[in-house]
Amino acid sequence: MSSPPQTTVAAVAYHPRVVTIWESFCEYFRDEGCPTDYVLYSSYERLAQAVLEQTADIGWNTNTAFVALDRKLGEETRILGMRDLDAKFATVIVTRHGEAFDTPSQLAGRRLALGSRDSGHAAILPLYYLREQGLDARSACPLLRFDTDLGKHGDTGDSELRVVRAVAEGAADAGALADATWARFRSEGLAATGGLEVAWRSPTYYHCNFTALSSFDDERAARWQACLLAMSYDDPRMRPAMTLEGVRRWLIGDRSGYASLFAALEQERPTV
Repeated sequence: MSSPPQTTVAAVAYHPRVVTIWESFCEYFRDEGCPTDYVLYSSYERLAQAVLEQTADIGWNTNTAFVALDRKLGEETRILGMRDLDAKFATVIVTRHGEAFDTPSQLAGRRLALGSRDSGHAAILPLYYLREQGLDARSACPLLRFDTDLGKHGDTGDSELRVVRAVAEGAADAGALADATWARFRSEGLAATGGLEVAWRSPTYYHCNFTALSSFDDERAARWQACLLAMSYDDPRMRPAMTLEGVRRWLIGDRSGYASLFAALEQERPTV
C-alpha cells in the first residue's frame, strides 16, 4: 500500500518559536498517518504567492492575508481550521488613566497611535470600527503609525509594543492593539501598561486560519482537517507547542467572522 501524499503548510517566520511549533505539529501529523511538512516565509505576501502557485498546499494566514487571498481568487478558497483564540479576537484602544473617553467622537483631535498598516487588529479594523461608530479617525485624529513589521501583519507584536509605549510616554493620547496582545503585555508585567487603561473595545472578529485553494483534493483536505481538530491540549506531547501557538482547541472555522475586514479593505484599500 502506498503512503499517503505529504501535505505542505506555509507559515511565516515571525519569531524563532515558529520552528519549535511546526516541528512538533509535523511530528504529530506524521504519527496520525497524515504526513505534513512546513515551509517558512518572510512575509504573508510570499506565503500567499506560494499557495497561489501551489508550491504549498495550505497557508497559515492572518485574517488580512486570508481576505486578500480570497478576494484575489473571487472567494475560491476553503478554510480548514482556526484556533479557539481566532474566533473571538477584538481590538482595544488604551489611554492614560483618567483620559479615557465615553464615545469614539471624543477621540476627535487626539493623537491616535496605530500598529503596522497591514495589521488587521492594530490598524485596519480599529479605523473601520471607529468609523462605524461615528468617528472618521483618518481625518479627525492625528495618526501616529508604527510600521515596524510590515509583511508580518502585526504578528511580531513589535508595533503594538511601540503603540503602548507612545501612549505611556505622552507621544500619543490613545493607541490601538489586539486585546490578546494587551493581556499578554499586562501578564508579562510590561512597565508601560501600568499607567494605562482600556477606553474602548471593538466588536469581535476572526483572526488567523488555515487556508487552501478550492482545488485542493477533498479527501486530503478532510483527512488533514480531521487530524488538526483531533489535536488535544490534554496530550502532554502537544501541550508545549499548542501553548506556544496560543491554542487550546482547534475549530473548523468559517467566513462569517471576516465580514468586517472584507468591508474595511474595500473602504480603505491599504497596501497589503
